[in-house]
Amino acid sequence: MYAVIKTGGKQYKVAAGEKIKVEQIAADVGQDIVIDQVLALGAGDSLTVGTPLVAGATVTAKVVSHGKHDKVRIFKMRRRKHYQKHGGHRQQYTELEIGAISA
Repeated sequence: MYAVIKTGGKQYKVAAGEKIKVEQIAADVGQDIVIDQVLALGAGDSLTVGTPLVAGATVTAKVVSHGKHDKVRIFKMRRRKHYQKHGGHRQQYTELEIGAISA
């Protein structure tokens, strides 16, 4: 069984036992969280699509860790103008381990 969930403005296809990295969630390491924004549920050939959410469906997940992704380098330059600007960004994430998917 798999589910399509929405968290942090993004959508993820998850199944029980998987680990995913999502936008940072304010939760402690080891804490169980419930994600109730389930957009679709699937098992084998059957697929249930919500309008926009599947009623009563939840996904439970355990917070494994918090961290930062690799740095994204930003470089701006205007040719012949002696202008260069350097920057960078490291996005924070929360790693979740998917537990049960309930319809």
